[in-house]
Amino acid sequence: MSLISRITAPAASDDVACLVRALLSAGVPAEPRSPVPAKASHGQRLPSAATGLGTSAARISSGTGLAGIRTATSGAACAAAPTLPLPPPSPTRPTVPVLPTGPTGLGTSAARPAQAPRTHRDSAPADPAPRLHCPPAVRDDRALGETVTERLVAWAEEIGIYPGQLDKIRTADFGRLIMLAHPESDDPDRLLAAAKCALSEWAVDDHYVDGEVEEARHDLLGQRLAIAHSVIDQANLPLAYAGQLEEVVQADPVCRALRDSLRNLHSYATTSQVRRLRHELGIMFVAYGQEGVWHTKEQTPPVWEFLMHRHENSFIPCMVLIDAVAGYELPYGEFADPRVRRAFTLAGTASVIVNDLYSMGKEDPTDFSLPRLIVAEDGCSLEEAVDRTVDIHNELMHTFEAEAAALALTGSPELRRFLAGTWAWLGGNREWHASSGRYHGEANAA
Repeated sequence: MSLISRITAPAASDDVACLVRALLSAGVPAEPRSPVPAKASHGQRLPSAATGLGTSAARISSGTGLAGIRTATSGAACAAAPTLPLPPPSPTRPTVPVLPTGPTGLGTSAARPAQAPRTHRDSAPADPAPRLHCPPAVRDDRALGETVTERLVAWAEEIGIYPGQLDKIRTADFGRLIMLAHPESDDPDRLLAAAKCALSEWAVDDHYVDGEVEEARHDLLGQRLAIAHSVIDQANLPLAYAGQLEEVVQADPVCRALRDSLRNLHSYATTSQVRRLRHELGIMFVAYGQEGVWHTKEQTPPVWEFLMHRHENSFIPCMVLIDAVAGYELPYGEFADPRVRRAFTLAGTASVIVNDLYSMGKEDPTDFSLPRLIVAEDGCSLEEAVDRTVDIHNELMHTFEAEAAALALTGSPELRRFLAGTWAWLGGNREWHASSGRYHGEANAA
């Protein structure tokens, strides 16, 4: 189920909705952290040390690590890093979420007012703070987010995706998501370029896979994805046949959206940065094909396969534009380094597990999500499955921290900046999910 489908779906049954609200009520980091620097455009601090799983191979001496590595926007490093014009500094002081006064977040079921005893992990003490390990957002410029959202709605209407459903885009406030996730830019045009790419990606799911906009023909999914991919990686047919393909592409609003968003992105990104996105979309299309098999064969995937699916179907196509939106370029050699790729995709999987958690109260019980698949496979309660999903998310995050810290010590200024941007993207993604009225009800929207 796609992002836009999940946030605009009817509310779940009362018991599930209440459980989700209880477990996911606080949009704050899992642990107290040092305040985020005030000037968002100068970068943000990353975790102070390699603290997660897998740190035995990446121990860092005291006083070093990602917390001491700023993005390369000052001094000599500033001259070396950007290859594209940087946006002006943000006039808005970044907001830092305030820790709650009581146990209200993930993993606090044993400490809610009813004081019900745990039915699992009886030896584990109650956690007095939200357990979802994630940074705070660097900034939250609501006016900028609204501007991007309104312009995104206008573009969607022009292109023809989500006909008759444009209010879904406006209600979801995708402009705010992009604004939160890319705090290094205050340029609405750059942010809109990223938003167009994101919305066209989600439209593939909603039009072809989930049937939210038009009938989902899973028996034709491979064919439709192949034609859409011919736009992502332009197919060059002999002249006698090229016109027939073009006619099919022009008749499909999803293909038009993909083409137009990629064409627009070229105004703000280098050819190699756009190529990166094209590659990530191809990977996502493979995952959509996998989901089509589940639907066609009426399969319930095992947890391991779903986690593999989340590796391929995550927010990575959005995250891959971090440097392009900020106005610099991470060298291809570093971006393609297997160690960087591993850390980056760990972060991508963690980001989409956040969506699995926060969307539970809105999605249909038959939809695939990590907590529900854990319930199906292990026969545990939904509450325990949520708790275990948080553990999986946190393992991914801690491992990303450890490996990003080690990479930042030896990488280029651009790599340090890109890793900092990835950390900020995760914080913005969490903040949007934690405060969206579509997940928690309008009264809970921040």
